[in-house]
This record gives sequence, structure tokens and C-alpha cells, in this order.
Amino acid sequence: MTRRKFIGLLGVAVAWASSARAQQPSKIPRVVYLDGRSRNASAEGLLSGLRDLGYVDGKNIVLIRQQFSAPSVKGMREAILEGVPNADILVVSGTVGGVAAKSVPLSIPVVFISVGAPVDIGLIDSLAHPGGNMTGTTFEATSETYAKRLQILKEIMPGLSRVAVLGAKDDPNFPFAMVSLNQSAPEQSVSLSRIDLDSTDDLEGAFNAIKQSGAEALIVVAGSLTYGLIQRTADLALARGLPTCHGFKEAVAAGGLVSLGPDLIALARQSARMVDKIIRGERVADIPVEQPAQYVVSVNLKTAKALGLTIPPTLLARADEVIE
Repeated sequence: MTRRKFIGLLGVAVAWASSARAQQPSKIPRVVYLDGRSRNASAEGLLSGLRDLGYVDGKNIVLIRQQFSAPSVKGMREAILEGVPNADILVVSGTVGGVAAKSVPLSIPVVFISVGAPVDIGLIDSLAHPGGNMTGTTFEATSETYAKRLQILKEIMPGLSRVAVLGAKDDPNFPFAMVSLNQSAPEQSVSLSRIDLDSTDDLEGAFNAIKQSGAEALIVVAGSLTYGLIQRTADLALARGLPTCHGFKEAVAAGGLVSLGPDLIALARQSARMVDKIIRGERVADIPVEQPAQYVVSVNLKTAKALGLTIPPTLLARADEVIE
């Protein structure tokens, strides 16, 4: 065979191989989304956000929603280990989910939704440059958010002097919340009582401890466990004449008095854009963690009336949602 013929045949072979590669479908990314059965708002936001970006399950993305029943680091770690073999990208919901994902040596990108303080608890290096394999959205806009929740209660009840703070015992959000509240409480002339919640079965006992503390109002620390107990918490607080402030607006819809926090659906939609960036080839370490684009103040006037409270006009004017 002459050198010219060999080069010609080689060129044909290369062209055929290139054409074959171009015709082969690219790998469809598999996204495993891990969340609790009660976190429907996050799931709704993530899925709608991906749809708006042009993703169709089974066509250009494979979505696998894996739910856990126990909102604990151990339980979520086990669920993560179970889901990882099926995942190119892992999406986790809540601070407990983020901590569980961090505890597992993963080589795949992780996107977290609504983690309270990812820098403070060691998930990332900084919001602008997360580093590692994790990025996502924060639940709290600033470290002073819990102080603002206390200020709202004080605005409603100017004579307020004792406040209970209820949170899951092992939730990383709890210490973060207490730092903010402990700094603000002296300025508000308020003393705080920390009430630890061990499990979903411990809520009645927690309210007994709140009563014994002499608290006149309650702040509920936002987390996976407390989110799942929204309705029961609202019912118990109302039955015991206890005004409450929450991070989830869903708690106010269930009968809580007031809340200050992000819209979980909108927050999850922000996270969907990060999944899209990773699929398009951006390094997860270089994708900035985003804070909530919007914070919502919700007030339940029915609950206020039942508690014999008057919501100040200035607070009503700031409220984004009012239940009458």
C-alpha cells in the first residue's frame, strides 16, 4: 500500500470514528434528590426550577427522589450512601442533609438547599468560593436573622421578658441560632430558655419544659425535625396560649403567630440553577453559594385574636402574607 493511500484510508477512518461519536447520545445526568417526606415545598421548587430550565425527566435528565423518614445525620448519611451509586449529582435538603453529605467521602458534586449557616458549620470555605464538592443555598440571610425574630416578638409583646427557644437537640442550626439570640436578648431585656427536642415523640414533653421555664413566647429553630412538626407545634402552642415565631411561613399557615424566613419554593428554584451549571460543566467549587433572594414576613391574625394580642400596624405594613 502506498503512503498516500494509507493516509487517505486513515483520514476516512478518523472521519468515520468522529461521526460515530457525534451520533452517540451523550450520557444523561442522574440527579438524586434526598429529602424528608415533609419537605414538599423544596421538592416542588427544585422540580419546577429544572423544568423551567428545559429538563425533562427521562429525556435529558434522570431524576431520582429518595426520601428519608428520620431527620438525623445518621439516617440521612445512610440514605446518601444508598443513593450515591445512582447519582452523578446529589441534591440534599436542609442543614442536617448538608452535614450528612459532608460526612460522607463523595467524589460527585453536592447541591444543598436551605442550609442555615454553611460557613459557620464547616460545609464550605466561603459563600463566594465554596471549594470542595459542595454548593447550594442558605436558609438564613445573615447571622442576625434569629435576633430579628426575637425583635418581632418584642414588637408584638413590648413587655416580653422570658422566651423559650425550641430546636432539635442534634440540629447544627440550634447552636447557630442560640449565638444570635444570646447576643440580642440583653438588648431586648429578654432571658432565654433553651428547650432541646430529642425526637418527634418528645414534643409534648418539650412543651411541659417550656411551661416550667415560665416562658411567655416561643421561638422555633428552623430545621428538618421542626418542619415535620409544624402542625403539632402550632396546635400545642395555641392550646397553651403561647405566641410563636418561626422561620417557616408554613408554620403560620398551620396556626403559628408569625414567621420570618425565605420562601422554600423560591429557594429550591435557585438551587435548580446550580444543578444546571454543574451539568453544563462548571466546577462546583467555583459556583457561589446563594442566600435567599426574598425573605417573607407572615402573620396569622386569627391566632393573634385567639391569644388576645394586637399586631402593631407597623408590623402589618411590613408583612408579606396576612392570614385573617
